[in-house]
Amino acid sequence: MPYPKGDKRVSDSITEITKLIQYRDINGGNRLFGGRLMEWIDEAAGVAAMRHCGGDAVTLMVDSLKFKHGAFINDIVVLIAKVTYVGRTSMEVRVDTYVEDKGSGIRRAINHAYLTCVHVDENGRPKPIEYGIIPEGITEQAEYEGARKRIAIRKQRTAEGF
Repeated sequence: MPYPKGDKRVSDSITEITKLIQYRDINGGNRLFGGRLMEWIDEAAGVAAMRHCGGDAVTLMVDSLKFKHGAFINDIVVLIAKVTYVGRTSMEVRVDTYVEDKGSGIRRAINHAYLTCVHVDENGRPKPIEYGIIPEGITEQAEYEGARKRIAIRKQRTAEGF
């Protein structure tokens, strides 16, 4: 599929993963174990990043991971990931996580996270990304501008030793 100026749309990277919380996924408080959710978030972000760059991608960092509500055994969990910003070798990916009501299908946000994923070659070294990103609409443009601010904050934190 040809892209203007070699770029891809945000929608080209959208990845939706659905999970059913089982006993192996819960902690001692009978809630979804945070580490399990982090695993699912990483998986969704990785797929979205690979869809954008057209190759392998690895997670460099999790910038923000905010737990809003818990989830419990037999809940349906939906993760939606999309690339929000593309640099030379790295991409920012947003992952929103929801619990879906079995009766109504209404989704309630339980978590959102930003991850930085790096396009890598067969030796695991950073590789330039061929495609830029086209944020369409006001929401995607705001997310793109927000990513630029988050990148500046990340660079500042790195310089400070975090």
